Amino acid sequence: MGAGGAVDPLRPWTPLFLCWPQDGETAACGCDKQTKHCLQHLGKHHQIRDPRPEDAGVCQARAPDAAGSTASGEWSALPKSESGGAHLAVPPAGAPCEQPGNAVLEGTLSGPCPSSTWHFRHWPLRLSDRYGLRVSSDGLTHQLLVRRACFSDRGLYSLGAKLLACSAWLLVEAGKDKSLLTASADHQQQSRFAGKEGGSGVRGQRTDATRSPGSRHKPGAGGFAEEARGHFSQGLADLEVRRGEAAVLSCTLTSDLGPGAWFKDGVKLSAGDGVALEQEGLERRLLVAHAEGRQAGRYSFVAGEQRSEATLTVHEPPVIAPDVTARLREPLVVKAGKPVTMKVAFQSCLPVQATWSKDGAEVAGGDSGGARVAVGDGFARLCLPSASREDCGQYGVTLTSKGGSVQAELTLQVLDKPQPPQGPLEVRDGHGAGVCLRWRPPRDDGGQALQRYVVERRQAGLGTWLKVDEPPADSTTFTDAQAEQGKKYSFRVRAVTAEGPGEALESDEALVAPEVLPGPPPPPAILSASSQSITLSWTAPRGPGSAHILGYLIEKREKGRSAWVAVSRQPVPGKEWTVPDLRQGRQYEFRVTAVAPSGPGEPGPPSDAVFARDPMRPPGPVRDLQVTDTLHTSITLSWAQPDPRDGDEALGYVVELGDSAGLQWRPCHAGTVPGPAYTVKGLRPREGYFVRVTAVNEGGRGPPTALDTVVQAVPVSVCPKFLMGASTKDSLTVRAGDTVRVPVHFEAASMPDVTWLKDGLPLPKRSVTSIEDGLTQLLVPAASLADSGLYTVVLRSPRGEEATYSFRLRVAARPRAPGPIVLREGTLGSVVVEWAPSPDEADGRAAPLHYTLLTRPSARAPWRPAAERLHTCRFTLVGVLPGHEYHFRVVAENELGASEPSDTRQPWVVPRQPPDRVTVKAPRYQEPDLSQKPRFLVGLRTHLLPLGCECCMSCAVQGWPRPRVTWFKNDQSLAGDPAVYSTDLLGVCSLVIPSVSAEDGGKYKAVAENALGQAVSSATLIVLESSSEPGHTLERPSPSPQPWDEGRSSKLHASLRTGLGRRSQGLGDAGRAQTPRERGLRGVLGKCLPGGTEAVGRTRRKGAFSLPAPS
Repeated sequence: MGAGGAVDPLRPWTPLFLCWPQDGETAACGCDKQTKHCLQHLGKHHQIRDPRPEDAGVCQARAPDAAGSTASGEWSALPKSESGGAHLAVPPAGAPCEQPGNAVLEGTLSGPCPSSTWHFRHWPLRLSDRYGLRVSSDGLTHQLLVRRACFSDRGLYSLGAKLLACSAWLLVEAGKDKSLLTASADHQQQSRFAGKEGGSGVRGQRTDATRSPGSRHKPGAGGFAEEARGHFSQGLADLEVRRGEAAVLSCTLTSDLGPGAWFKDGVKLSAGDGVALEQEGLERRLLVAHAEGRQAGRYSFVAGEQRSEATLTVHEPPVIAPDVTARLREPLVVKAGKPVTMKVAFQSCLPVQATWSKDGAEVAGGDSGGARVAVGDGFARLCLPSASREDCGQYGVTLTSKGGSVQAELTLQVLDKPQPPQGPLEVRDGHGAGVCLRWRPPRDDGGQALQRYVVERRQAGLGTWLKVDEPPADSTTFTDAQAEQGKKYSFRVRAVTAEGPGEALESDEALVAPEVLPGPPPPPAILSASSQSITLSWTAPRGPGSAHILGYLIEKREKGRSAWVAVSRQPVPGKEWTVPDLRQGRQYEFRVTAVAPSGPGEPGPPSDAVFARDPMRPPGPVRDLQVTDTLHTSITLSWAQPDPRDGDEALGYVVELGDSAGLQWRPCHAGTVPGPAYTVKGLRPREGYFVRVTAVNEGGRGPPTALDTVVQAVPVSVCPKFLMGASTKDSLTVRAGDTVRVPVHFEAASMPDVTWLKDGLPLPKRSVTSIEDGLTQLLVPAASLADSGLYTVVLRSPRGEEATYSFRLRVAARPRAPGPIVLREGTLGSVVVEWAPSPDEADGRAAPLHYTLLTRPSARAPWRPAAERLHTCRFTLVGVLPGHEYHFRVVAENELGASEPSDTRQPWVVPRQPPDRVTVKAPRYQEPDLSQKPRFLVGLRTHLLPLGCECCMSCAVQGWPRPRVTWFKNDQSLAGDPAVYSTDLLGVCSLVIPSVSAEDGGKYKAVAENALGQAVSSATLIVLESSSEPGHTLERPSPSPQPWDEGRSSKLHASLRTGLGRRSQGLGDAGRAQTPRERGLRGVLGKCLPGGTEAVGRTRRKGAFSLPAPS
């Protein structure tokens, strides 16, 4: 075999250097046959003879003195068993020819192979008027004849025979009339010189300005075989452009010889051939707006008997086939330590440079022991000699040529054994319960899920490790109950995955101390106290186990509470400690526990209670003392707290009364009053009293504040009025079907008549009202759209005084689904999506809505939003790719949720333009066997639900082919049951019962089946029938009434500002206090059901809404 490459057609000899990708070193080549790489000079080519099988790969020949002249080729040595016993005895050699002559390429095989084919630019060549194919009678010699060769025929031609292939270059040169070439070059040099002098170079400048910035213009390279020097002031010049760019060929006559004609490869051109022909004075131009590969070739302009020729070369960027791109999307998974080869096939007629990157950083090839990068004929390759976990990531390759660039990406996953668990490995003596170990999961699991841990133990002085246990992967703690007291042990832990056990995390030697605990210390003494900290001191305990005290544990608790909180996590070595981070004004108790090598002892008795505060001053006088209400036997007072500048904070108040006949004060209560209001009861009707209030705290009593006038115990006449809070709102929005409760507080001297109206009319029968002392409320059990309107409450006193309060109630529901979707083709690369609006748009009572448009590329892919918050029924999607499917879905949404979707029946597909026929030899790939019988990853769990709740049973199943899941209740299939519905999303199967009834209780099971077997998971549904439940309405306690504020407007208190309600959590609902019967039932069921008490309350109730009373 052999390989040849063109180096420099103008130099008779140029030194060569071969670069081999296997080791990245330059291989020296000689001209004698004794060297390993023998180079022979054949005209304008160099040929490498006698390659070896170990030399297979990509080689490059570089000519340092010839700028830009390179040649590359790839060959591989194959054993005779694979090549059918034949090899290339004489490979094709490079053949130069003159335009428009004939070129012959010939190769000889060692054995007959009639199925050989010739390729040019990866296209197979067939017998035609341009190409002649000949095979000798013995089947050994294969010949290719290229007739009327032009510049577009230059390139690499390859001969393929079964698994053997070899290439040769065809060079097409201009004619041999050197005088014309010299004259053309001299004339163009004079034109350039005249342009610099500002002479008649205007046309030349105009022509250059019309060329694409990316094109390469070669002046003087055009052929002038029949051109007379006196008839063309400037002839055609060779031009190189990229595909899609504009190309302009122009020439200038010295005299008018007529319009002339343009030819391409000998064929006359017209305006209908995709080109534009222009004439301006003596200048003739041919314009190609968007150059394509088929427009490359030899162009000539003929005017009379004169001719000028030039070559147009169109460079195309590298192309990566779609099937190659699809395969690159699949992650490449390898094991650590194994070599990795990432190969990307492409098609290009030009030399290509490949740049590899990993996670955005460029990968440098050719490093010793590192990554190796190679570019061959139709592929780019990145080799890693030994993969490691650090090599995982996203790799990308950029292929660049004169025609442009293209990119491709692939993902590499490297599997390895897990790293050791993260330390340190904590070893604590459990004092009779064993040795407690604690660690953290490994930082890197090697790309595989952890299966388990392996815990081993070794006694001090011995060299053998004994396996103790294998904790599960989700546990990072372990207690060794077999360790003997009084001995030292070392422990180590390994993580185990499917790749095997990783490195071990080892602990220091630990002593298992005998169980001798110290006694309780005496109560600690309080040395000092402040608002931020309290300082304690204590003495050591006495008795057995108190000789070797390691330290003391300090605990605190607030007075009146039973739970102790640790102050220090580690034992305190001394006998004095300052406890920080205390809440100012709270009263605390402290206790101390001694810690010995055998463990902590019994806690000592608590200390005396002490306040966390600074020394206090007596408070100042109270402010704004006033009478808020009087009755026949009581007087209600209110006041404001003392000014903080007059003293410390008041902890209570003392209210005193004095008779109008004497000046002696007496308290009205025992102890102190905690708040700034108090009602004095047990008074004599119509008697006058003097009143005063004094603030007190730990520092003593402050100065009293008294009223200047006598207060009489007589009732005050009050007109009916509503008590409104700052959170009261004028409107309320609820969801259809929810329960609505609107409490309204009022005050009046005598109970007034209360009347409820809706839109000025009496309430419907389904609305219920109730009246209590100072409270009236509206109850709608199940709100509907007809309940929307303006509600008014009228209070009328016996004396004819009235007070009114109004609020607006709006009942809304989720919108109904939009109408059918209509797809229309828009401008290039877009599709117009239109749909019928939701019927709720025409309903004035419905909530404002908008639309969301979703798309997906296939029937199984997830939906992704394409446009959101659309207020019209039309949207134009741009960027539609030919040959791709587009499914559309429209959903109407409002503040209460989304409607049912409206989907397209057929996907939108833009026909793909048929590509040029390309023959790609795809590598063989064997699909792995993923068959697996069904198994449940997550099984069903028992549910306990009250009547009317929604039940959702879920499980996760795995298997291939994808198993079919069937639901049964009491061994009867639920298929077709209208009371339930089931879903199956990527193996997560759910059975939903919208409203549970007593008949729904029983045993449910899910059966997963495929061709390899079946799996069963079952659970029990228990339905509670309790009449003591208050329904599904959740009420919030109404705060106490507040005085009327004339500056506030009458607004409805909206408790649904943060949401229109929440689903109840069943028996575990934190919004309602549980009765003793419910707590007892929850405890019994928590012991019986799988999952404990967590399984008792996994329910979702239908939302019920209520409004708290205005404050």
